[in-house]
Amino acid sequence: MPSTARCSTPPPAALLIAMLWLSACAMAGSETRAPCPPVVDYTAAEQARAGDEVEAMPEGAVIVRMLSDYAVLRDQVRTCQ
Repeated sequence: MPSTARCSTPPPAALLIAMLWLSACAMAGSETRAPCPPVVDYTAAEQARAGDEVEAMPEGAVIVRMLSDYAVLRDQVRTCQ
């Protein structure tokens, strides 16, 4: 009895066409933007208190660098909105 395994596999061109067709569908969703996270507003009093607390920290405190990074992220979120 002859083997039918070769008949059940699609030709390579059919696989290529299917792959191109599916990738074309994926392009439609790539232009959507993720929603921007909200920016928390702080009062002038809170900002002044935070500034005083940062100035009271020892020289070279790691949290000061972390707060600087946080400020950059806040600026990026503002431009996102």
